[in-house]
Amino acid sequence: MWEKLAEHKNKIIVLLAALAILDFLVFWQIGRAGTEDENLRIYFLSVGQGDSELVELPGGVKVLIDGGPPNGLVSGELSKFLPMGDRYVDLVVMSHPQLDHFGGLIEILRNYEIGAFLTSGREGEAAAFAELEQVIEEKNIKVITLSAGDRIRYLDSRFEILSPEPADLKSRELNDATLVMELTNGAAKALFTGDIGADIEEKIFWKLENIDILKVPHHGSKFSSSEKFLAAIKPAVAVVEVGKNSYGHPTKEALDRVSSVGARIFRTDLDGTLRFELSDKEIRIFQQR
Repeated sequence: MWEKLAEHKNKIIVLLAALAILDFLVFWQIGRAGTEDENLRIYFLSVGQGDSELVELPGGVKVLIDGGPPNGLVSGELSKFLPMGDRYVDLVVMSHPQLDHFGGLIEILRNYEIGAFLTSGREGEAAAFAELEQVIEEKNIKVITLSAGDRIRYLDSRFEILSPEPADLKSRELNDATLVMELTNGAAKALFTGDIGADIEEKIFWKLENIDILKVPHHGSKFSSSEKFLAAIKPAVAVVEVGKNSYGHPTKEALDRVSSVGARIFRTDLDGTLRFELSDKEIRIFQQR
């Protein structure tokens, strides 16, 4: 059944592994997909001290993962890469409800038409989280809650949700509720890790191998990017999304561990926005200053 559904063209299909009956399968028509393009593109947006990634799947579907802090930078970055007048994003993902990840999403939700908003379901503690919820309600944006085992498919591309488990949503650490997403495509594999620490890495590393592109967890915190985790996933390229901060991110300890497995490291604070173009034969990396 899953394979047959996944063959449908021009649809994003969210496979909710925890649900046993077809009535609860969530899928919707993509009516605004861009020009057909066989290449996968991933943008790591330079938004200061925070995370934001734009994924353009072959076929034109756009997925925005996080929006950085509420400093206005994410809108400017998006406008550089989306066609003029294109104000539609198919999926917006909030990895977890911390301000340096969801703050910039508020303006995106206000100013763009959104196909659906994906979340782990963990509520935020920052005052701005109520504003985010208000915008979602005002614009009647579809909200889908995901957890470990769920999948998102579009043509030959697939996001698999590796975390959180239900118990992680109850953790005192908001970072433990991060939606960890592995993107698999014929061209490459990428891992989006939000702010997970070593405890969550320990839970998921056995599911992974040979990751081409790693979004380095938690801006290069010394409490993330454990040796066991990195040895399992063997990233070819690692991107640290970071800006001016008082936390010491990225730490030398984390950078040393990442480089020790042979990964080429890029940093948005030094390299600016990074564009990855992936085909069957190569990964091309562009700096967008």
